[in-house]
Amino acid sequence: MPSSVPPIAELLAAATTSAVHLEMHDAYAVDKERGPFAAWRQGFRHDPADPSSWWRPWLDLIQDTVARGVVVRRARIVSEPVSEYIRFEHSGTFTNVAAGEQVRWLARRRASDIALPGNDFWLFDGRLVRWNHFTGDGQSAGQELSEDPAAAKLCATAFDEVWARAIPHDQYEIH
Repeated sequence: MPSSVPPIAELLAAATTSAVHLEMHDAYAVDKERGPFAAWRQGFRHDPADPSSWWRPWLDLIQDTVARGVVVRRARIVSEPVSEYIRFEHSGTFTNVAAGEQVRWLARRRASDIALPGNDFWLFDGRLVRWNHFTGDGQSAGQELSEDPAAAKLCATAFDEVWARAIPHDQYEIH
């Protein structure tokens, strides 16, 4: 069954003030034999001096969104010591930051008393939630949109609390 949820690029293009993303998994579905994660496991690292080789078209989309005045923030709640996948994410996050995305990391133990939604999400302009559903092994199980004001408030409150406690990417040390 095809999803009726617009692609993330469309949702970012429609945002006027803010787009926040909360990630709460220690691993997402990745092919350990092929693709970026496999290349990272074999020693590949992005060259800070070669932005043209970074994750495109995502970073172009972020640059365009930020250039329109939309603040894009991402917070990641992670277990420590971190998983191999989180090490992979951390090593490439400088590219997100270079594109204009603000990224922070929060140790899961410091999030214990925060009321968190049950799923990762994007919140656009404080009113539109895009839930990201995953299976137990990190495979995407689809997305869902919600304009429910209570859901948007929950996400905004949770994100703001995580953001206030989280460590900026350039200061977060992998444990």
